[in-house]
Amino acid sequence: MFNYNDKKFKAVKNTVNGETSDETIFHYKQAKNIVTARYSGGKIMEGHLIGLVSKDGEINMRYHQVNVEGELMTGKCKSIPEVLASGKIRLHEEWQWTSGDKSKGRSIIEEL
Repeated sequence: MFNYNDKKFKAVKNTVNGETSDETIFHYKQAKNIVTARYSGGKIMEGHLIGLVSKDGEINMRYHQVNVEGELMTGKCKSIPEVLASGKIRLHEEWQWTSGDKSKGRSIIEEL
């Protein structure tokens, strides 16, 4: 099983309807198959996520965040891991807002 505990990730790619950017840093914690994270930076003042990690490292998560406009945004995401040659993890994410316009998007975050 993948272990995301105490790993930090940085957003490196996102679709235009997303709020994360290269200024957004995620700090993951994991206990058994439950993963949580706090994140902030760029357009996000404060964000949290909680998810379940499968045996192959995929994360099924829900998130909520407050953006710089003071809006509370919520969504769901599926993250698929890729292990890079360096041994660091890259997460390929497919997400959807459950608030606002409920649009979908894709993003990539990489371990620092």
